[in-house]
Amino acid sequence: MDMERALPAPQGDGCLVGVVRVPVKIVAVLVVLPLRVVWDLLVAFARMLNRSVLGPLGRASAWLYERALLPVLRGTGWLIGALFKLAFYWPWVGLWRYVMLPVGQAAYAYLLKPVGVGIWRYLLVPFWEYGLLPAGRGIAWLLVGTVRYLLVLPGGALYRYVLTPVGHALRWLARGFAAGAAWLAKALFVWPWAALWRYLVRPVVTGVWQYLLAPGGRGVWAYLLVPFWGVVVGAWHVAGRVSRALGRGLVWWWRWGVVRPAGWVRRRVVTPVGNVLRAGWAAGRRVARSVHRQAVAPVGRAVGEVWRTTRLAVREARADVRRAVFGGPPREPARSQARTLGSNRAAGDAPAPEISLHK
Repeated sequence: MDMERALPAPQGDGCLVGVVRVPVKIVAVLVVLPLRVVWDLLVAFARMLNRSVLGPLGRASAWLYERALLPVLRGTGWLIGALFKLAFYWPWVGLWRYVMLPVGQAAYAYLLKPVGVGIWRYLLVPFWEYGLLPAGRGIAWLLVGTVRYLLVLPGGALYRYVLTPVGHALRWLARGFAAGAAWLAKALFVWPWAALWRYLVRPVVTGVWQYLLAPGGRGVWAYLLVPFWGVVVGAWHVAGRVSRALGRGLVWWWRWGVVRPAGWVRRRVVTPVGNVLRAGWAAGRRVARSVHRQAVAPVGRAVGEVWRTTRLAVREARADVRRAVFGGPPREPARSQARTLGSNRAAGDAPAPEISLHK
């Protein structure tokens, strides 16, 4: 019912639209809806992957590049540049600066410049001023006079009275020939094709377009492509709604099938049982502490007293044996110095030192 409400109501379409719409609906339900569900799952997984893996990985890669790789590359570049300068640049700079340049300057200043100045001043300048310049001036005057009387005057007359009329005649002849060739080319190649296009091709093409292609294209667009596109768009939106409904259903099932029962079990079963166990554990600890204070501690203290008295007796026996074997002054028994159980005085009513377990 939701899919039928989502689709637009029919507007009096023809039977072709009705025949196309049913297969499109079937394809939309069997193909578009699963594709839309898979698309939504892929989008959710891609967003989760971007938040959990790709984003932190990209930030870690950027941090590693900025903090570790880039300083290493810069240091390597600086080291390579320094080694290159030390091995190739500075030796040639030193050779040029401290050997070749001073030698070249000295050779130019003390050898080439004086020799060149002497050759220019005392050889070339006099030869130019007193030899080449007068000879060149005379040869130039002779050539100009000869050319003027032999070429310029006859050439001017020839150009004015012969070449100019012949040139004008050739220009008019060329213009007439070009005009005739252009007219012939138009008559042979332009006008027939222009007439063919104007009176045959253009009317046929115009008629085919106006009465065949344009109506057919409008009919295909209006009665086939537009309804098909509308049905596809509606199916896509319906698939989206169904996908969202499935998602909401899964969320509702998870909430009412897992989360709410688990919460009820925690509140009604786990928490009371835990409270009972905690109360029992606390009561057991209190009982154990009471038993320890009232029974175990006194017994322990009595056992300690007995153990200490036994140790003292053993020590006295060892001392008596040592004195009997090796000799020595008599000694008062140590037990007279020990206090009896539950008393602060020794057996001989003399004050005895504290030897209890607790200080």
